[in-house]
Amino acid sequence: MSSKVRQKGELVRSFILANIESHNGDIAALAAEKFAISRQAVNKHLLKLREQGTITKEGSARAPIYKLAPLFAKRFNYQLATELQEDVIWRTDIRETIKPLPDNVLNIWHHGFTEMLNNAIDHSGGSSVYVTINKTAVSTEVMISDDGVGIFKKIQSEFDLLDERHAIFELAKGKLTTDPRNHSGEGIFFTSRMFDKFEILSGGLYFAHERGKPQDWLLERSKAQSGTTVFMELNNHTARTTKKIFDEYSEGDDYAFDKTVVPVDLAKYEVDELISRSQAKRLLARVELFKRVVFDFKNVDQIGQAFADQIFRVFANAHPEISLMPINMSQEVREMISRAQAKHIGDGRQHTPPTD
Repeated sequence: MSSKVRQKGELVRSFILANIESHNGDIAALAAEKFAISRQAVNKHLLKLREQGTITKEGSARAPIYKLAPLFAKRFNYQLATELQEDVIWRTDIRETIKPLPDNVLNIWHHGFTEMLNNAIDHSGGSSVYVTINKTAVSTEVMISDDGVGIFKKIQSEFDLLDERHAIFELAKGKLTTDPRNHSGEGIFFTSRMFDKFEILSGGLYFAHERGKPQDWLLERSKAQSGTTVFMELNNHTARTTKKIFDEYSEGDDYAFDKTVVPVDLAKYEVDELISRSQAKRLLARVELFKRVVFDFKNVDQIGQAFADQIFRVFANAHPEISLMPINMSQEVREMISRAQAKHIGDGRQHTPPTD
């Protein structure tokens, strides 16, 4: 077999593994179209992957469904009442379980796992935590779950916030901590940006961030769950590094965490539109900690005059050292912001123009 044929075969199989989860019923057709080869040729690659134990096949011969085969699944249980140390757990249990992996991937897992386990140790107020690990040929998943008070409820209580939804909104900005002497408040923010998928389930709320999607999203559950569960997923061969993620949110040469992206739609409550100055003030809470603030208006169709004025004139006048950048605006939102910024210019200040 020539090296070119072998290389193409590896490309086909890599494509199958990368897309099989989202196209488990039509992966053969998808691969055939992608590489301009026959379905029969793709089926040979599928058979080889099955023989290697990398994928499984379910369903009928006419309608097969392919899935990634788990390489392993493992669970650990720890008592929080003991002197639990996240770096020791990482070194003795987690790293040994998930390797071999490239160094940059292990570094991301080291950062994310120790940050999230430390949160459970220091802040949950619970008695136990369990860690579940699932690894396939493509990606690794880690779930950390404790039986404590719940992260959103704790943040709401500590900061006297309106409700648990507001706690999620503040987490999305970054630099939020209930223990400023011992924590920077950057752990959850940066961890959520490092992984392909990052999710937190606590109480009746579910918060998620997916790599490549600029906005965070929030779901409400009818049945509340006690404690906190954190889910992280990462491709086993990603080229991403921890340094790249830190650099994305740093401005200048001091590498300080001074940029944040504010998902404006998380400030909405049910069908209420963003109209009032009070809503704008909640949106603006703690953004003075950053030098550059990006307001992402995706999924926000319109805003009120008072809301826009409070951010883009009143706050802008009070904090000329902070760059305010609105993005992903509808025409209605753009017009309202432009009106507020025009008054801001009239006050003799400069502003950052709207961008998409």
